[in-house]
Amino acid sequence: MMSPKQISDDRGSPPHLRQTPLQIIHIIANFMRIWSIYSMYRYLSQTGASVVLVLLACLAPASILFLVLQKPWKGRPLSNTQVVPSVINGGITALYFILWGKGLKSCGPVRAILAEYSGAVLGVLSAVLYGRKSHVWKKIGGLIAMLASFHLLSQGWATATYSPFSWEGSTDSEAQTEQLLGLKEMSIPIFAGILSALRRVIARRVSLKNQLKRRLHAITIASATCFLFPVAMWDMIIGSPSGSSPEMPFSTWAFFSTIFFGIILIFYIDSIAEERLHMVFSSPRHLMVAGGCIIVMEIVYKMDFSLLGFTVCCLILGFGIYEATSLERARKDSLRNSDLSNGELGDDIQMSSLPT
Repeated sequence: MMSPKQISDDRGSPPHLRQTPLQIIHIIANFMRIWSIYSMYRYLSQTGASVVLVLLACLAPASILFLVLQKPWKGRPLSNTQVVPSVINGGITALYFILWGKGLKSCGPVRAILAEYSGAVLGVLSAVLYGRKSHVWKKIGGLIAMLASFHLLSQGWATATYSPFSWEGSTDSEAQTEQLLGLKEMSIPIFAGILSALRRVIARRVSLKNQLKRRLHAITIASATCFLFPVAMWDMIIGSPSGSSPEMPFSTWAFFSTIFFGIILIFYIDSIAEERLHMVFSSPRHLMVAGGCIIVMEIVYKMDFSLLGFTVCCLILGFGIYEATSLERARKDSLRNSDLSNGELGDDIQMSSLPT
């Protein structure tokens, strides 16, 4: 049994020491998610399988596991004002997965992952509608920086073949050389990133309580599976354009990792990161973690990759996110400082309702 002195000493320990294990878990979880993305990209590119059918095969078991874990039918009854927005959010989630999967297949993992941070543009919209004019210009500048980063990514700056920082004439990449893309092709994963931020905003608006949020998320994923099912059936009826490799084996790791790491585990880890580490998805800190994981996976998979070009794109994107989320960051910092002064660091903090 701990003495009162030991308890007070533990409470008086520096916050960063208590957060270090959570930061390590957050990094590992994001690494596993990005690993699952690379595995799914290789599976889609090699087999030419239908993106919608593959995503349905991943969402269906994930929704069952969420329902079993959270049991939304038990406990305090959910009101219609909570269930209906969660079901609508399921439709948005289904559309997000479709666009994200198509963007992954056409643009590659680097562009698809970084385009997820385009959800920060909703912060610009909130500043235009509700913020002060002084903040609007900063956010517009951040939006321009983000668009510039996505333009450089579409022009292949992160690839060794097209990067202006690559002095080698060729690359020993095992994968085929990525092609140049325009903003039209990049608009698919960018719009998916905006939808991803929108679904997080809706989930936060419906409930700020952690347990209730998880129950509603189970309803959202189950609803997304129902919305995705007719689209997948229609895609199967009209026929997938790529059936040239029917002999390719079923990739157990690609599906297993996507279900458990890309959908289930990352939800709980991101929730903990928001509550305890005050790290939302569309933030420079989160981008730094994802960038490090991307570098490792690009090297392991021997992709067409330029480290310097990728770093430049990430720095520009991080600066854009930093400026686009300046108002939300100031609000969260002031709220965290007030909690520290009251000795309530361990309590759950109500995060800003602005997009992440």
